[in-house]
Amino acid sequence: MPPYVRRIATLPGAGRPADGGSAPVGAVGDDCPVRVLHPEAIAQAQVTLRTDADYADLAETFRALGDASRSKILHALLSGELCVCDLAALIGISESAISQHLRVLRSLRIVRHRKVGRVVYYSLEDACIRALLAIALTHLDDPVGVSPPPHGRLTAVPLPPRPAGPGETGPGEHGVRP
Repeated sequence: MPPYVRRIATLPGAGRPADGGSAPVGAVGDDCPVRVLHPEAIAQAQVTLRTDADYADLAETFRALGDASRSKILHALLSGELCVCDLAALIGISESAISQHLRVLRSLRIVRHRKVGRVVYYSLEDACIRALLAIALTHLDDPVGVSPPPHGRLTAVPLPPRPAGPGETGPGEHGVRP
């Protein structure tokens, strides 16, 4: 058995239903009638996976962006650096609240600060954060998913069709191979 299959089989909960029950996957009553394992696809995806710590950090970043006030702060910082007082006036919340939001954003390396005397100016950390925000804001303006990518740099890459396996004739009901 290849190591990636062995690793999946040994994950906690592997082979068990999502509700935590004790019946093995594939048992009578399982919701999904199709149980196909594609080792080549799993091996290809396994190569791209990162550490659990990376995914925890990513989730924290998106959790921080999930707050409306922090999203508003970041959108304001897209235009350039601003101090806490300016952000408070612009966003319409107290300086103390702005500072708390900025503390969270700084800890996640989403914003950076620069002190000039007693005034602290904040700006977006890097181009990746700018791009993430620009894409998210473009997505909001695109009700059907047909707008061109910002700056023409991002393009969708269609996935190649999975070749039919032995005994398969092509996509079945709901686009799922039997």
